[in-house]
Amino acid sequence: MSSPAIVGFSGNITRPSKTRSFVDLIVQDIATRHGLTGRTYDIDDVGPSLGAAKWSRDLDDRGQAILTQVIAADVLVVGSPTYKGSYTGLFKHFFDLIDPSALRGKPVLLTATGGGERHALVVEHQLRPLFGFFEAFTLPTAVYA
Repeated sequence: MSSPAIVGFSGNITRPSKTRSFVDLIVQDIATRHGLTGRTYDIDDVGPSLGAAKWSRDLDDRGQAILTQVIAADVLVVGSPTYKGSYTGLFKHFFDLIDPSALRGKPVLLTATGGGERHALVVEHQLRPLFGFFEAFTLPTAVYA
């Protein structure tokens, strides 16, 4: 039996990325405190097949492996840099490839990064409704930096 896993997924599209570092910091802290296995991924890890994928089966092997780990995680930490008041398009596209029932009941910690106070609304106005659609259990407190 494998140990419980916490998986982070960041919507950053460039590296180095403050958002990926932020998500990974949270993942590693939770993993260490609670004896979980922790991994963090981002758009770049999924690879170039993401942009052309209409279905999850269209992802290359690496992309499918990451998608599988996100779905199988016991806890998710998701985050995106804020672009024009929302998450990145490829972040949304990645989650569009997931079956609507696959994240039902999964604990999800929402995070975001942005350039000012107004960007903090991305968590409540964009991320929470997205994961509400999946019927995931979004933790009541989100983290914005």
